[in-house]
Amino acid sequence: MSETALSVVATSVKSPAGTSGKRRLSRFLLGLALPIGLLLLLEAASHLGLTPPHLLPAPSAVFETLIELGRSGLGTHIFASSLRVLLGFAIGAGLGLAVAISVGLSRRLEEILDPSFQALRAVPSLAWVPLLLLWLGIDETPKIVLIAIGAFFPVYLNVVSGLRNVDRKLVELGETYGLTSWGLARRILLPAALPSIFTGLRTSLSLAWMFLVAAELIAATKGLGYLLTDGRETSRPDIVIAAILLLAVLGKLSDGLLKNIEERALRWRDSFDERLERKA
Repeated sequence: MSETALSVVATSVKSPAGTSGKRRLSRFLLGLALPIGLLLLLEAASHLGLTPPHLLPAPSAVFETLIELGRSGLGTHIFASSLRVLLGFAIGAGLGLAVAISVGLSRRLEEILDPSFQALRAVPSLAWVPLLLLWLGIDETPKIVLIAIGAFFPVYLNVVSGLRNVDRKLVELGETYGLTSWGLARRILLPAALPSIFTGLRTSLSLAWMFLVAAELIAATKGLGYLLTDGRETSRPDIVIAAILLLAVLGKLSDGLLKNIEERALRWRDSFDERLERKA
């Protein structure tokens, strides 16, 4: 093989990885453009006196507050909130996945359970707080249970929908090969429903962070929800905004991790998203 041909082959082998890395960097920079532009705009508006500092402090003041909080135990608040979200999400999403698979495979079970679940998912998060306080006290248990309640329903709804929308021909093919109900679920239904499962998990994780704030209203002495309450009670909007920014960053990081797992697990798909990826 000639030297020119070898160089062409080497370029074709190396270019996808290099191109993928450039795309990821380009996406990352584009994603930063809006928040950075907004921060610069708010900073300029604050210095020009267009925004009252006691209501909307400058981003530089919020950054100084974050440094101040970091010196006085911010890591403890972040760890406490992250642990609550992790435990609540694991319990709620795990139960949601188990119940959804059972309901998705049984019409009779759906008739028994689904009406109650559809009614309960409409109950606001704060409505659970008094009941959980009466039943479970004021320690960590009611906080984790409340987050688990929020994490349960998105997984349940998306997984049931994903299972019910699997192509009927695939199921009939599995039955032709003599697969049992468990075999059909393991070999056909669950793999085909994976996109819906990951959609439910990502929605569930975002709701877990939302329910965290309501959970930390239950006699919490640490956590980002506690910082929000403390900032409100002491009339410190810089603390409130700092806590909101931390919640946004932690939520984005956790969702990004789950999205990365989703992309690896669903690499076999030939979807419209893959077409957009190639055209980008």
